[in-house]
Amino acid sequence: MKTPYNIEEINHLMRHRRSVFPRQYSGEQIDKAIIEQILENANWAPTHGKTEPWRFFVFTGNGIQKFAELQSKLYLELTSPEKFNKEKYEKMQKDPLSASHIIAIAMQRQKSEKIPEIEEVEAVACAVQNMYLTATAYGLGAYWSSGGMTYMEEAKEFFGLGEKDKLLGFFYIGKIAQPIPDGERSAVADKISWIEE
Repeated sequence: MKTPYNIEEINHLMRHRRSVFPRQYSGEQIDKAIIEQILENANWAPTHGKTEPWRFFVFTGNGIQKFAELQSKLYLELTSPEKFNKEKYEKMQKDPLSASHIIAIAMQRQKSEKIPEIEEVEAVACAVQNMYLTATAYGLGAYWSSGGMTYMEEAKEFFGLGEKDKLLGFFYIGKIAQPIPDGERSAVADKISWIEE
């Protein structure tokens, strides 16, 4: 079947997308035009009712240090002494510094709430997959983290998010400093049921 796109290249791109963690980055800066392309492709994700609920906040340069300070400070303030983990606290301060850019991912809730909330979250997830694939196409490392301050209600104020909006994590991007192993998946046939009659 003749197709308008190179299916082999698309299949290869999707099957070689990986989560590449900040500790695997070189610390080099990525050109702003590439980050803008990643965000432009995110903007073309499917969205029910054309609500386009994704919102992005891009940290780079000195902003990376600000991000690290913000999340470690919130963790320190909001964690009880018996649950506080010094190693986790130090990781929050150190890990972000290896990234070229960190993009906070948020879902802005539709005012009318006509579209179910789960569908808005799903639309944002589709936008993030577009970001992942674009970063992979550029040979960059990327990682969607839902750690740190992701689910801290107190973090929403920094991003100007409303009560019904959601912070959904942070998309780390960096130049890859070491080889990334091949991924693994179990057989897709085990996850499919065909209903033919």
